[in-house]
Amino acid sequence: MEDDSDPEQSCWAGLPDVCLRHVFHWLDDRDRSRAALVCKKWSRAMYSGSLWRTRTITFNGRPSRAHTFEFETALWYVKKFGKYLEHLEIKLLNPYNAVLTRKFQVTMRGLLSHLGKCNSRLVSLSIQHLELDRMVWKSMVRAQFIKNLGTFLKRMGKHLDYLNLKGARVTLEEGCELLNSLSYLRNKTFISEVNIEDFFSLHLPIYSSTLFHQVVSKFQSLVILTFNYNCISDELLDILCKHSAHSLCTLNIKCHIHDPHGQVVWGMSWTNLARRAPQLNVNFFFERVMKHDHLARILLVEIPIRSISLRSCYFSDPDWTMRPTLVNLLPAYRHVLQKLTLEVNNDHELLDDELLQLILSCKRLFFLKVWAFLSITFMEKLLQNRSEKKCILTTIKVRIYTARHETSEEDRLLRDIYKKFKYLIDSELNYFVITYPMV
Repeated sequence: MEDDSDPEQSCWAGLPDVCLRHVFHWLDDRDRSRAALVCKKWSRAMYSGSLWRTRTITFNGRPSRAHTFEFETALWYVKKFGKYLEHLEIKLLNPYNAVLTRKFQVTMRGLLSHLGKCNSRLVSLSIQHLELDRMVWKSMVRAQFIKNLGTFLKRMGKHLDYLNLKGARVTLEEGCELLNSLSYLRNKTFISEVNIEDFFSLHLPIYSSTLFHQVVSKFQSLVILTFNYNCISDELLDILCKHSAHSLCTLNIKCHIHDPHGQVVWGMSWTNLARRAPQLNVNFFFERVMKHDHLARILLVEIPIRSISLRSCYFSDPDWTMRPTLVNLLPAYRHVLQKLTLEVNNDHELLDDELLQLILSCKRLFFLKVWAFLSITFMEKLLQNRSEKKCILTTIKVRIYTARHETSEEDRLLRDIYKKFKYLIDSELNYFVITYPMV
């Protein structure tokens, strides 16, 4: 019951609405509900649209009474505040069995149906890592979920500016149907950012699909596109050049060992796109694609690459060597490369000199992350060159692999190096270096 004469409440009673909403912003749902019971003014504050514009709804894949509550509160939230939503993220964490995926599908059907009817301002939707190719997704449940999502995208396509379906793992036909939903009735979409990394199932040569090319041609103003290299073809680059060159700024491209990547893409196609889209930055992420001949087919000199990440994921392959990539391939980007990540198991190969030379040749390189077998002296040489301004690195993250269990001597040397360059590190660098036994 309100009592404005209560001296203990007087200071809160006079709090401006904007301040009250700011306080509510930091509360979770349960605390907001409790606070709304204090008085009418606080109750009105809870229903302020600014508090409900962004939402992450998490469904835990493990069955429990607490997690059952998550499904119920998700629907409650959308019915109460869904009309205010502008940014929605859905998370399904490691579904345990088919019962959970069925429950998720039913909940999402109600959630998307209600949201599609009451909301006209959603601009951002993210539903990541569904992994619909797993056995926990029964065929009927999977088909119904994709149908519900497609219907929702048809309704919201004209509003959406960002869509993230990373890790959905759908078939070519299902994926193209979902993406095509964005251009429903208009035959074009002006969405600016799309993430379809690992969107399609493994092993699919999407680059040869006419259906995929037809769908992408409906995207008229892409700014950021994140996808897999098994989608890349001359046809795709020509489509981007024709329809999105005026807006395109970033291509994030993942190439995984299990995705087809043997297609031939001509440098002229990259040249034409880079010429028509002068702001274009291309970032490559390689997972276990380490052999020089595979990389050389992909990393053409015509590509405006800003970032390269090479990860072997602890796998050691005696048939590949890192030296040709460091010496012959990556220096082609010395004038444009800004970020370099190497996570490689090179236990049969010393790369200190080649890596240092590459770093010094890349005049715009500011970010370096290396997990590899290196000598401790590599760090001293690198910091010495940085102190002499022979490179412009601002972030240095290094994990020095060693085949020894005991690393106390290496750790002592690293501490000495840190002391020697302490002023530089503390004042100018984001610096993290450790040793890591690999035995």
